Amino acid sequence: MSIPRDDPVDALGSLLDRWGIIAAERFRPTLDLAWPRIVTGFAIMSKQTADLAMVGIAIGTAGTAGLAFALGYWSIVVLLGLGLAGGTVSLVSQNYGGGRTDRASRVVTQSTLLAAGMSLPIMGLFVGFAPELIAVLGAEPESLRYGTVYLLYVTPAVLFETLNLIASRTYTGVGDTFTEMVARTGGAVLNVVLSALFIFGLDMGVAGVALGTTLSTGAVTVVLGWGMLGRSYGGLGMEPSPVPVSVSEPIVDAAIVRQLLEVSAPEIGRRLAQGLVVFPLLWVASSFGPVVVTAFEVARRVRAMINSVNWGMSLASSSLVGQRLGADEEEEAGAYGAEIIRLAMVIYVLLAAVVILFASPLAELFVSGPEEIAATAAFIGVAAVSAVGLGLDGTASGALVGAGDTRWPFVASLLGRYVFALPAALVGLVTPLGVVGLYLALILEPFVPGAINYGLFRSGRWKAVSRRYRSGAGSD
Repeated sequence: MSIPRDDPVDALGSLLDRWGIIAAERFRPTLDLAWPRIVTGFAIMSKQTADLAMVGIAIGTAGTAGLAFALGYWSIVVLLGLGLAGGTVSLVSQNYGGGRTDRASRVVTQSTLLAAGMSLPIMGLFVGFAPELIAVLGAEPESLRYGTVYLLYVTPAVLFETLNLIASRTYTGVGDTFTEMVARTGGAVLNVVLSALFIFGLDMGVAGVALGTTLSTGAVTVVLGWGMLGRSYGGLGMEPSPVPVSVSEPIVDAAIVRQLLEVSAPEIGRRLAQGLVVFPLLWVASSFGPVVVTAFEVARRVRAMINSVNWGMSLASSSLVGQRLGADEEEEAGAYGAEIIRLAMVIYVLLAAVVILFASPLAELFVSGPEEIAATAAFIGVAAVSAVGLGLDGTASGALVGAGDTRWPFVASLLGRYVFALPAALVGLVTPLGVVGLYLALILEPFVPGAINYGLFRSGRWKAVSRRYRSGAGSD
């Protein structure tokens, strides 16, 4: 179908092309993949942000501090799932792009089994040790109680969310980001409605927002699971997965499991490096009291909302680079990766400027009182700047993941978080820097790995890495 000359997407693509940001012919495929994922990411990130705001209104800083501690553990669940899903999208996109749909379907099946196996011990840990997990972060008694309740009520959602991430990345790997967007956005709306009903209507407190998260996440699993079994949605523009979960014998494919773990393990490590650093940072924040803990967590939530752009741009990079490599078009894969990085940088800088401008009004959505608002607004401003680093890190590492090159991004993540960010925060405890150490940690955390991953992308070594997976992909 021909594109009208006055099509706004076409016009924007031509403008970006003239500015040297992204070629017009690559902008449309990138946008088609990215915008539903951006909406999806915003929907997913908004759930915990909305929970934090509602708890702040209903309970105050003791509740939001408790939620901050619990959300640190929830973020580990999401990051573990993202790590496994990163390997999934890499293998699915390359196999699907090369016309090997049966093998792509078997990759999805093994990913689903691994996701379930990974979730069960985490759920047991939450149920058996919730108070101890919250207490070790330095929570005060009230915050300890609220954090424990949230962690217990959100435990069933661990399995739901990991399965949702595998399904989401599978759809991305085959170029369909609309189906997951509809499911995830619907789940986000349901989460806000249920959480508001439980916390304000039924006076369930923190348990209410956790229960709302669990039920809405489970609803998304049902919707996405229907399509992942290859069943038709019968409308709404949603499509069944062309690489559905297969229950044919043998259910476990050892060769694919090994390759999936080989690609996913470094990505899981990279994601864990991103998530685990929040625990010592929360411990540092707790030494300054619940107001700083709340301000730090609000800043992280706002940054996560900005980083919704990476849900689209990073995955578009992984998928388009992976598909072009699967078709043995290395030069085109490199062009997609470089131009998506440039486009992301423009978007992130603009968003950061807007958030900095409205930092105080944003802070007032979560806290009240001059001291709380001032502290939270300052952290929001710093987080907005650090989000630009997330944009660089996400899109550069996304291109590397699309090629199956996941080891060095893992090392880069370790360096940024533990060699630079964490020491900066700890220095604030023993010097007059104080909370400025946390500011520095927020900045260094994404910018160091972002710079390293961009350098890795520019080197081009990822093309050689991808050839190993392409050469063996056809063997069943």
